[in-house]
This record gives sequence, C-alpha cells and structure tokens, in this order.
Amino acid sequence: MLPETMTCIEISTPGGPEVLKSVIRALPQPKPGEVLIKVAAAGINRPDVLQRAGAYPAPPGASDLPGLEVAGTVAALGEGVASPALGAEVCALAPGGGYAEYCTVDARHCLALPKGYDMVRAAALPETFFTVWHNVVERGALKTGEKFLVHGGAGGIGTTAIQLAKALGAEVFATANGEAKCKACRDLGADLAIDYSSADFVEVIKERTKGKGVDVILDMVGGDYLARNIKSLAADGRMVSIAFLRGSSAELNLMPVMLKRLTLTGSTLRPQSNEAKARMAKGLAETVWPLLDRGSIAPLIHAVFPLAEAARAHALMESNAHMGKIVLQV
Repeated sequence: MLPETMTCIEISTPGGPEVLKSVIRALPQPKPGEVLIKVAAAGINRPDVLQRAGAYPAPPGASDLPGLEVAGTVAALGEGVASPALGAEVCALAPGGGYAEYCTVDARHCLALPKGYDMVRAAALPETFFTVWHNVVERGALKTGEKFLVHGGAGGIGTTAIQLAKALGAEVFATANGEAKCKACRDLGADLAIDYSSADFVEVIKERTKGKGVDVILDMVGGDYLARNIKSLAADGRMVSIAFLRGSSAELNLMPVMLKRLTLTGSTLRPQSNEAKARMAKGLAETVWPLLDRGSIAPLIHAVFPLAEAARAHALMESNAHMGKIVLQV
C-alpha cells in the first residue's frame, strides 16, 4: 500500500539555501514507461543550486522539485514497464523531483546498485557518471593513451572524471584549489594535480607535455578559461564545456582552432531526450558498472545530510569547501 502524500523539499521562491522548505505533497504517479521509486537517498548537484537560485528552470513536464539523482526501491510500475521489477533496488537519473520520499523516473534511466553499495553511495552515482560518460567518452571521444585534463578536479564531476579517464587508460591531469584538494585528485588517480591558486595550468601543461598539450579537456569554468584551454590543447584536441562558473561569454581567436584542428563542443544533460539518456545508461551498464562492481572506481562522498537539512547541504556546496559528492538521506 502506497501513501497518498509524501514529504519533499521545494523551492519556495528563487534565492539562497534558506528558500528550500520541507512540505507535504501528493504522491507522484508513474506515467507509461516510468517507475515510482521510494527514495532512500538523493545526490546534490550544481544544477540543483542553479535551479534554486532561479537560473535553471525545470524542463517542460519535469517536477519543479530539485534533485536529479536518487537511489531507492521500485514501488510502482507505469504502463508497459517490464524492468526494473517491483521491489528492485536501483539508482536512477531523474529529470527533477529527487528531494522527496518518492520520485518518478523513466524506467530506462535506472541502473542496478553496484555490488556492495548501500543507498547513500549509489545515490552519488547517476548524475555525475551520466555527465562524464556523455561528455568525456561520447562527445570528447577520449581514447586509451591520450592525455586528459579536467578542471575542478575535487568536485563531484571532477572526482568521477579523474577515475573514469584513468580506468580508460588516459594520462590524467586535474586542476584544483589548494594542496588538500590536489592531493585528493592524486589519490583518485590523477597523474598530475595543478593548484590553480599558485600555478598557471597552461604553463604546467606545456612543460609536462613538452609543448604538445592534452587531447581532451572537460571544462566547467568558461570565461577566460576558453583561451587558456585552447592554448593547452594538442593538435586535433577536443574541449567539452559543461558549465561556466566564470561566465558564458568569451572572445575566441579562431586561428589556433583552425591551425590545430580543434573541436569545441559542450552539452547539458537535463534537457536531453529520454532516448539519449537511455543510450547513456546502456553504455554505463556495459562499461562502467563492471568497474564499480570490482571496486576499480568509486564515488567520493564528502558529506551526508538528512532530507530536512537540504539548505545546509546547499550552503556547503556553494562554499566550495567540499571534495566529492554531497548526499541527502531520506
């Protein structure tokens, strides 16, 4: 028997962490092709913070509640769903609605819990692994033996990208703020961690690669990093943009792009089609989940908060003091 209502965290009005409020809402109902998940834990991600601030509205048809990744138990099946089964323990990518006791998701966006994982650990997987898989492997086409640079190496995306790129056989470079975060990057497998507060990553990369540069860059900084990234790319290099903490506009000199035959691309995950996300889930299940099962890679979790303390969790994320993921436990 399912309840008629649930506790959830809504954005009462655009603003700071304090606008996140605990409320009671009607239980969501799974549509055809969806499952209803009884949420045990939900990951926190930068898009949640942007949505709360009024800068990243939910796409049409998605819940207005924040929360893009959950782990829990399948509590109900929508029409036409054969898998996952009722009662299955899963983690899933959600279009929204994760900060709640129940959440509906496309059944194809669910993945089994890796071996030995509890719900908190599993909730730290979907958003970052879907993002890194799509942007580093699918769009960036990272290959074994290539050189890879990720900015923000100590964050949720960065810690995932370091491990996955290393597991795929790349030489991995990362930037981070301060020695503690640089050490965390090295501990996760980065061959070189650059403290951007005390060193110019362009010069460090140039020296380390003997002037050749790196093959793939995953960038979430934007702004003035565009020109610096272009300087750091090797011939036929690829830069993939997924955020712009320093602004979405920058002046571009096309000459080095043309001379080095560079590819500049980017994406956001949430607005992509359900079919595209299903394709990503299949790739993850085939290639990445076996690595998680074996313990070759694992999410780095910085802190866990009760659902009711979502505001505290957002404040921590905005402080940039965390290393790895922040998770809400329901």
